Amino acid sequence: MAVYTEVSEDQARALLQSLGLGELTALRGIEGGIENTNYFATTDRGEWVLTLFERLTHAQLPFYLHLMKHLAEHGVPVPDPQAKAPGVRLGPSEDDILHTVCGKPAAVVNRLRGKSELAPGPAHCAAVGDMLARAHLAARDYDRHQPNLRGLAWWNATVPVVLPHLEDDQAALIRAELAYQNHVAASSAYAALPRGAVHADLFRDNVMFEGSADQPVLSGFFDWYFAGVDTWLFDLAVTLNDWAVDLPSGATHDERAQALLDAYQAVRQLTDAERRLLPAMLRAGALRFWVSRLWDWHLPREASMLKPHDPRHFERVLRQRIAAPLLA
Repeated sequence: MAVYTEVSEDQARALLQSLGLGELTALRGIEGGIENTNYFATTDRGEWVLTLFERLTHAQLPFYLHLMKHLAEHGVPVPDPQAKAPGVRLGPSEDDILHTVCGKPAAVVNRLRGKSELAPGPAHCAAVGDMLARAHLAARDYDRHQPNLRGLAWWNATVPVVLPHLEDDQAALIRAELAYQNHVAASSAYAALPRGAVHADLFRDNVMFEGSADQPVLSGFFDWYFAGVDTWLFDLAVTLNDWAVDLPSGATHDERAQALLDAYQAVRQLTDAERRLLPAMLRAGALRFWVSRLWDWHLPREASMLKPHDPRHFERVLRQRIAAPLLA
């Protein structure tokens, strides 16, 4: 979460008042991440997060915001988009939870309690696996549809753009993996995978915990703005590729991986097709983030606080997933 668009205190104050959230007392830009402009906003009624969307449009955003509302109403701890107070006029392309600030689509959500755990243990991974399965099941009856905008079509379009920046061995790997993923996606086994609305970016820094290291309590999943309709297995693979890998090497951490998988399956058992395709989807998750990090690294946008992630990490993860597949 970087700051691309500067929001004044007067602009933030006007929005918060229109939502009935009290009087602004503090506004602070949030560092980290690369997609949207984010601020912590404090009022005399609580703590909030103000997000301005730099790439997503007013037309695209209702899928994400109403998904968060849907999950919150089904007991999944997610940021709850705040609605305009009764009688407040809706602007062009707005709805009750989609707003406009500085000419850009915006949302305000409650600030989750707790903190992220960047060095998780098996107990943290188990809590994530449990809640991820619950989120998948809770979203089964969500009636809006939007594809995963960073899915296979985006990889096919973006790989040619980043290829000129790669060494020969990297270019060979990314071409081969893209061809493999196109082959997998055309298979009948892939077509049989269960799917629905997924987070698609459930990294360590997008989950909050309270409690102790030994007995963590998951207090929220946030940053749903890469969500889309995709296979549940892809979402699980993306999650495993962050929570259950050794960061320096990209290799699987067996104990954390097993804890996450066991907890997920205690809520929702994987199908036979999902078990067979887990190694392929772990490779797909690694490719997706290698491509996006290459794009952000070599073709950055200007921002007042921008720290693009090193793309070599997910190159290492992909190589590990090919060399040592993880089986369910």
